[in-house]
Amino acid sequence: MSESNKDILVRLRGVRKHFEVKGDMGRKSGVVKAVDGVDLDIYKGETLGLVGESGCGKSTLGRCILRLEHPEAGEVLYKDTNVLTLSRKAMIPMRSKMQIIFQDPYSSLNPRQTIGQIIGEGLTIHNIGQKSGRMNTVRSLMDKVGLRPDQIMRYPHEFSGGQRQRIGVARALALNPELIICDEPVSALDVSIQAQVINLLMDLQEEYKLTYLFVSHDLSVVKHISDRVAVMYLGRIVELADKNALYENPSHPYTQVLLKAAPVAEVGSKPKREGLSGELPSPLNPPAGCHFHTRCDRATDKCRKQTPALTDLGGGHMVRCFLHSDKVAEDLD
Repeated sequence: MSESNKDILVRLRGVRKHFEVKGDMGRKSGVVKAVDGVDLDIYKGETLGLVGESGCGKSTLGRCILRLEHPEAGEVLYKDTNVLTLSRKAMIPMRSKMQIIFQDPYSSLNPRQTIGQIIGEGLTIHNIGQKSGRMNTVRSLMDKVGLRPDQIMRYPHEFSGGQRQRIGVARALALNPELIICDEPVSALDVSIQAQVINLLMDLQEEYKLTYLFVSHDLSVVKHISDRVAVMYLGRIVELADKNALYENPSHPYTQVLLKAAPVAEVGSKPKREGLSGELPSPLNPPAGCHFHTRCDRATDKCRKQTPALTDLGGGHMVRCFLHSDKVAEDLD
């Protein structure tokens, strides 16, 4: 199916989220440009992977979609409704359609509530069903995610990390959402448990026709679960493509080095890995022009002075790099 024939569930246009940094005496000392003008489409029924180094703005972008953070510029369109313009009252029914699975499966759960109360809280807030019916729904959800329904009166500390994340998944499913933001949902889990949770998410997606934005720094996990992958660097999307195209033919220098630096399991040998040169620049003072030019061995004066736009290489493969935009322009001439 071509990109133009897919239904767009969420459309981001020019989304910016900056955070003020306070210095002495509470005075403003700078601005962290966590999300710096992002355009992105999420198609209905897909899993869009979002990858990048820690601090690049991945989680903040996901929270902006849910309006847990409020961008100061841009649009977040959910089925053509700009959620950033809705009143708090109008956002209540919208929140049932968009849910989140948090990174930390312990701190995201209220230790004073039972599992039944945690999973069923959304049903109570949105006044869905009667009390007895809600508990039946909770038990059904617990069974669906691999928890025993007879554990409904237990508290979070009585469960393992993997079980707690299953509780988070059940909570996200309770309101029958269309979109779930998966904010590094397996990064705090053991590798064996990671595989179980990932497979659970994939099974639930097929059963409930869910759409995922899957935020992670683990490239192997993203490749396994995603349909398309967006690569983020210092608040900007630098590459976006179908997962096979991106992993087999990465076009942005940052994506290329990320993939080379990813650990690869090889029996009987120690694979040689390339790392990124230099430190990630501070989002308080990002480099001018292309943000990646300070770590790129192919940077030119143009990269240091001008900001490249996303260029379509064909087939929905987008890249933010003058190496490609200049070549495309030459081919058109």
